[in-house]
Amino acid sequence: MLAALLFCAPSHARSARAADAAADALAESAQGVSAELPADTGGEENAVASGDWKGETGIASFYGRAFHGRRTAGGGRFNQMALTAAHPWLPLGTKVLVTVEETGRAVVVTITDRLPSGRRVIDVSLAAARVLGFVGQGLAEVSLAQHSFSAR
Repeated sequence: MLAALLFCAPSHARSARAADAAADALAESAQGVSAELPADTGGEENAVASGDWKGETGIASFYGRAFHGRRTAGGGRFNQMALTAAHPWLPLGTKVLVTVEETGRAVVVTITDRLPSGRRVIDVSLAAARVLGFVGQGLAEVSLAQHSFSAR
């Protein structure tokens, strides 16, 4: 279960209570979560399937060591060094471009797990958090967009 979050600092791990307090403070300072979905899509997952999902913005966190090796909603084992993520409702296997609003750093992750919390838009793996540059902070304001590969 991904209810608890592991926030890694260079010399120690923060407590879950401190992580929640940091998330609350960041959420208060942020403009909140916004999802750009047309009203007539018939549901969030249908919007993704039909190509109407335009993305989301909100708070991201990461999970790693405590969940490494555990089963994901997709049936596989979580690997903290893979570029994967948990999302509340995006279909498993969806490729998502995650961009940190403040720095512009971005990475493509694959949705392999479910995120039960309504307070964050995505939990990325430790590897993805390193690419995005927010391991030390534990949280970041991000935008999500569906990623599609283009042939060149």
